[in-house]
Parts: sequence; structure tokens; C-alpha cells
Amino acid sequence: MASPEAPPGPALSGDPNSAGSGSGSGSDVSTPENLVAQSEAPLEPAPVSPSDQSDRTETEVEPPASDTQDDSSDPLPDAQIRDDFSEPAAGERSGAATEAGRAISVAPTRKRRRRKKFFTEINGGPSLSRNRRYRLADPAKEIDMEALIAISVGFPVDSLTEEEIEANVVSVLGGSEQANYIIIRNHILARWRSNVSMWLTFEQALEAIRTEHRTLVHSAYYFLLEHGYINFGLAPAITEVKLRSADGGERANVVIVGAGMAGLVAARQLVFLGFKVVVLEGRARPGGRVRSKKMSGDGVEAAADLGGSVLTGINGNPLGVLARQLGLPLHKVRDVCPLYLPNGKAVNKDVDSKVEVSFNKLLDRVCNLRQSMIEEVKSIDVPLGTALEAFRHVYNVAGNPQERMLLDWHLANLEYANASLMSNLSMAYWDQDDPYEMGGDHCFIPGGNERFVREFAKDLPIFYGRTVESIRYGLDGVLVYAGGQEFRGDMVLCTVPLGVLKKGTIEFVPELPQRKLDAISRLGFGLLNKVAMLFTYNFWGADIDTFGHLAEDPSMRGEFFLFYSYHSVSGGPLLIALVAGEAAIKFEMMSPVESVNKVLDILRGIFTPKGIVVPDPVQAVCTRWGKDHFAYGSYSYVAIGSSGDDYDILSESVGDGRVFFAGEATNKQYPATMHGALLSGMREAANMLRVAKRRGIGSQ
Repeated sequence: MASPEAPPGPALSGDPNSAGSGSGSGSDVSTPENLVAQSEAPLEPAPVSPSDQSDRTETEVEPPASDTQDDSSDPLPDAQIRDDFSEPAAGERSGAATEAGRAISVAPTRKRRRRKKFFTEINGGPSLSRNRRYRLADPAKEIDMEALIAISVGFPVDSLTEEEIEANVVSVLGGSEQANYIIIRNHILARWRSNVSMWLTFEQALEAIRTEHRTLVHSAYYFLLEHGYINFGLAPAITEVKLRSADGGERANVVIVGAGMAGLVAARQLVFLGFKVVVLEGRARPGGRVRSKKMSGDGVEAAADLGGSVLTGINGNPLGVLARQLGLPLHKVRDVCPLYLPNGKAVNKDVDSKVEVSFNKLLDRVCNLRQSMIEEVKSIDVPLGTALEAFRHVYNVAGNPQERMLLDWHLANLEYANASLMSNLSMAYWDQDDPYEMGGDHCFIPGGNERFVREFAKDLPIFYGRTVESIRYGLDGVLVYAGGQEFRGDMVLCTVPLGVLKKGTIEFVPELPQRKLDAISRLGFGLLNKVAMLFTYNFWGADIDTFGHLAEDPSMRGEFFLFYSYHSVSGGPLLIALVAGEAAIKFEMMSPVESVNKVLDILRGIFTPKGIVVPDPVQAVCTRWGKDHFAYGSYSYVAIGSSGDDYDILSESVGDGRVFFAGEATNKQYPATMHGALLSGMREAANMLRVAKRRGIGSQ
């Protein structure tokens, strides 16, 4: 109900482009005064409790060097995680106004992280406590703030998303109704984001809106709810509701293939939407490519993220919401990243800066002139590496050996960002997801990202050790064969990695449409490997989170080129060395002992001349994601001849609403990320609901 202070008269609007911009003199645009009531009861926060560790089990200590990565292990309990975190990343304290401040990005500054473009955040809003009202005195500013929050989540400024259009959230596109809907949608989204530990009810969403807009509130609220934009996550108030059907009915039976981030999130959302689900997982654990390995020895222990590790931008990131709900302080990855030559000496800062600027200019020139280059070489597409090398010669960049090693380091960093060799990347579309990237800091999660996975997996019907061999679908439903068993359902959601689809280890009957098979073939699925080493003490220093090492051999430029320090978040002195590009492929042919010894040689070459003793690690683990039969790689990239459209094709359902697909490689906006996988699971849950309603699959 609207408050008594709500001004009389209906909201009027004629220009949808005005939504979120306040009122203008002499126009019939919706004004905050006409749309939103002037008083609102403050939101009471739901308590946030630490994650339950009672079901955690210890794992046997492995030999000092191992390439085992698929045995089950758990993140460390909260009590064992160091509490000397840095200040939580800006905006992750709480409050929608703070989130709005994080939503704006300004001119990009290049930083040495796994990312293609980097955004400096403007923290323009005040930090608000969870139970403080986020509403501002000026309604126009309030609407602007709420619009910024919506933008950070991925909504356009003044138009509807394709999902909203498909959901028929308004009766007429482009008119005053749409403009009012956008303002209301942004308001509901911002209200929940002000306290993500509570369950926002329809009645609460309606409180601050005039009664004549009840229909639009209903439309916006249930769209946001069913598509997972509000009331999602791991707070007790959320999980209590999510594990039962919202309306008590059962719409259909769904078989979910894969208990990774996409599959788990989809399962929880589908249960809430009234579906009966079963999850089939080939591994003995949930999480897929999100894997936190407990390492220990000589009185020290730590949780190492062997798969997905860094939250790449927290502005609007759903993983940031999960961290807030669990009370986890995010550790900002600091930008300081000293580089060292092959002989262990530090790279001259002036030379380092010069080459970094030159590299960024090369990349900008290629991106700006890519279309003309494509026409010049008379090809649909060319490798990004070929284009960069051509420009390097034209502009005489990196002429001496040291500068060339520095340039190779930056190329290795780009190969890390894309999990592939420069020679495989599409010059035309390698960065197609840049416009959608979430700005803000890159962050670590204390104790490992598998903490999210464990919470999502709780109370779900997951069958482990069930490797799916066949998916059969037709007018009467689906049959999934796994581990000698047959699982029947009305629909199936396939969330296996692109690498598995490329291998063809799952038989689809009938065969997938040629359009989808072609997209699977065109898109790339690359490789990144890691060496995680636990030491008895931190010898590299507590003032940096990353440092880099240059290689003399260009073909091995990605071998241990970047080190991540997890000491402040893992629970112990943990160092992780990355292996990218061609080196990542050769790495899987080496023995773990040989790999660890190479890393130690590099570390001792850097620190021994400084009088610092580098001990042997008490435990070391080497990943082998390329040999992992449940992944066959690390994450997707846009290969030569591919484009962002192939991500959309991979996400398309087949069999007239019987077989659906989710996972990072089905998310055009956020591929190769953990949050991209999560969002794809939410997306497909909503798609399955829409199809079930339209076709009457199952019984409500």
C-alpha cells in the first residue's frame, strides 16, 4: 500500500528514454513524486550466521609434490582462517547507495590482472549500515542512484532486456508504462540490494509505490524473483525459502547434468519455482572447476583455489552478494606487481612502465583498426597474435632483448586472461565481452571459493559418481543414462564444460542441431594450470599480492610468469604460480616434482640474493585441467572464426523445450568467469519455467 504522504494523481510518462533520469521541465516524463511514495518503513536485516562447518572432513596429507586434484577436500573452517585481512573492498560493506557509487566506471587504467580492461571505481555514495534506509531526500537523485545499481547488475539504462520483453512485463513497448516499469524495477532491485540478507516480499516492494502502479510492481517483482535478480544467495532467510516450492505446486521433473556453479544455482532456483530436480555429478564432489584444496603439513595449513579463484570485478557481482551474506570480508588484490628478470634481478621501473604503455598502445591500435586490417589481409578473421606482431614491427616496439621479454610477459598475461595462445585468439572478437564487464576491484574470498559451492549443495538431491553417457529427448520427455542407471524427466539441463561437449563424450539422441554443433566446434576452450605451494613461513612479503617472472624463451613466456600470494586469505603461507599459453600445455607432460623444482629455482633466484632463505614447501599440488575428464580444459575463449554469437547459440534449448544448456561458455556477457556460470544457471531456471508454463509440462 502507498503511504498517506503519497501525492495525488497518477504518474504520467511519454518518453521511455527518461526512465531513471528524473523529471524535466515542460515534459510529461514520470516524476519520482508521482511514482514513488514519500515514506517507507526501514528494512530490518536478517541475521547472518557463519557457514556451517560441521560436515567438513579432513583429507589425508599428500606427498610434498602431487598432481592429484580431484579427490574431495574442504575449505578451512572460519576459525582457521587468518583474520588479518585488508580492508574489505569498497562497496562490499553494505548498502545500496554504496553499490550505486561502485556502478560508475571511468577511463580504464591497465593493471596486471586476469582481465582485458580495467575500471577505476568511483565510490560516490556513503557507506550505509544494513538497517539504514537507503532512500535519499531528493527523489530525482534517488531514482538516479537506483538506476546506477540496475546498470551495475546488467540492466540497460532506458530500455528492457530481451528477458523482460519475452516475459511481457509491460503491455506496450516504448511508452509511459515501460518508463514507469523501469523505475519500479530499479527501485525493487535497489531495495533488496540494500539488505541482501533479507527476503524481500511483494508487500514490502509495494510499500513505497503508489497503489495505481500495483500491476507494474507485480510484474517487476516477479520478473526479478523468477530470474534470480533478488532474493538469491546463501543468507539463512533466503535458503529457508528457496528449498521449497514458492506456491506448493510441482511443475515438472528436471534432470541436471553437472554439480558445478551453474548446476547448483539452477537446482536451487528450480526447486523454489516448483520443479522437482535431481543432480547428476561424475566427480565425488560438487563444484566442477571451482575447487578449493586443503593443504597442510608441519603445523601450517591453507585452502588453495585450484580452479576459479579471483572475483573479477565486484560491481554488481552476485558472488560479492554471497560474500556479504556469509559475512566474508573481500580481500582486494593490490595492483603492485613487481617483475623480475630470468636472473632474478628486478626489472627497472622506467623500462617496465615504458613497455607496458607500448603494449597497451599496440593493443588499442589493433582493436581500433581491426576492421581495416581484416579487409587488408582479405580474411574473415586473423589471429590476435599475428596482428599484434605486425604492429610491433611497424612501430618498432620492444627492440632490445629485455624489452622483448617484458612484452612477452604482457602477452603471457593476455594468454592467461583468455586461457589460450595468442595464435588461437580471434582478433575481431576476442574482447567481445568487454562492454559487459563488471567494474570494481578484483578480490579473493577468504578460505576458498568452494565455500560457496558447499553452501549451494546443501540439501540438494545430488548423485555423485554418475558420469552421464547419453541424453535422449523427445515429445514425451528425456532419458539420461549415467553410471548404469536411467533417469527420467520432463526436461534436462546440461551444464558440462565446453571441453566435454567438444570431446563428444555425451551422446545426444537425436543428435544436436548442426547450428549448435558448429558453435561448439568454433568456440575455443583453453587451458590454465597452477602450482600451489604451502610453506612454513611467508618469505615473499606481506605487502604484495602478486609478482611476476620473465622468460627468455618466447614460447615458454607463460611458464610460472605470475605468482599469487594467498597468505592473507588462505589460512597459511600459500603461494600459487600460474602457467599459461603454450607452457600450460607442456606443463601437463612434466612430473609434479620437476615442475615444483623449476618454481623453486625461480623463487630462489629472486630472493636468495636478497639474503632471504626459500625453504622447500611442506606440500605442493600441480593441476592438470587439460587431462581432467570432467573438464578437458579451464575456460572458454573466442577462437579465430568464432564470435560472441556462438555463446548465445550454445545457450539455446533444443528439442522443443526439452534440453537446456548452462555454464560459463553459454554466457556471452560474462564468459570464463564464476559469476558467468552462476548467472547462466539462474537464466536457464527462468527459461525452463517459461517453457513449462507455455507447454504445460508437468502438473502444477
